[in-house]
Amino acid sequence: MLWHIMKLYSYHGFDDFIIALGYKGDAIKDYFLNYKARQSDCTVNLSTGHVDYHNDVLEESWKVTLVDTGENTMTGGRIRRLREHLDDTFMLTYGDGISDIHIGELVEFHNNSNTKATITAVHPKAHYGELELEGNSVVRFMEKPDFRMSWINGGFMVLEPSVFDLIEGDEAMFEREPLEQLSVNRQLSAYCHEGFWQCMDTLRDVNYLNDLWDSGDPPWRIW
Repeated sequence: MLWHIMKLYSYHGFDDFIIALGYKGDAIKDYFLNYKARQSDCTVNLSTGHVDYHNDVLEESWKVTLVDTGENTMTGGRIRRLREHLDDTFMLTYGDGISDIHIGELVEFHNNSNTKATITAVHPKAHYGELELEGNSVVRFMEKPDFRMSWINGGFMVLEPSVFDLIEGDEAMFEREPLEQLSVNRQLSAYCHEGFWQCMDTLRDVNYLNDLWDSGDPPWRIW
C-alpha cells in the first residue's frame, strides 16, 4: 500500500517522503534500504562492501526519510514527532487508503482556501448490497452501492506547520481534538473527490484491491 500511495504522489511530482514508522517499522525500513537491490541484478564485493548494480531498472527518484514514531503512538503523536523534519506546508495521508485523486489540484485547492488544513472528502462504499423495497416486494437490488449523499475523511490532507501546535503528545488522535478544533475555528477545508477511493481495513478490502490490481487496470494506477 505504501508503494502504491507513493507512486500516486510521485506521478504528480512529489518525491520527498517522510514515513512515520510504528508497527512493522523494521520491515518497512528494510524494504526501502534494499529497494534498489531488489529491483536490480548486482555484484557485491564482500571485502569492501561495495555494490555494483547491473541492468538498473529503478524508476523512482524518491527521497525517503524513515522516522521511528513509536509502536503505540497515536495518529496525532506520530505527526507531532515529525515536526523537526517539516517547516513548510506539507501533505499527509494514512497508509491504508488509495485513490486516483489529483494531488496537484488538491494542493492548489488548499493554497486558495486560506485555512490551516485541508482534508479530502470521499464517498464511502457499502460493504453489503442494498435493497429497495415497495411494501414487502424487492424492486431493486444494488451490489455494494456508493453512498453518494455521505462524505467521510479519505485522508490525503494538506497541512500548515501551525497544526503541530494543536497536538499535545503521543496519546493525541489527530482525528479528534486537532481536526475538531480546526473545524470549530473554521480553519479546516474539504476537497471533495468524486473519483475512486478505497481503504484497506479488512481482509475483504485486501482481496478486493488485489483483484483490481490483478485485473491489469486498477483505477488508481495513473502512472
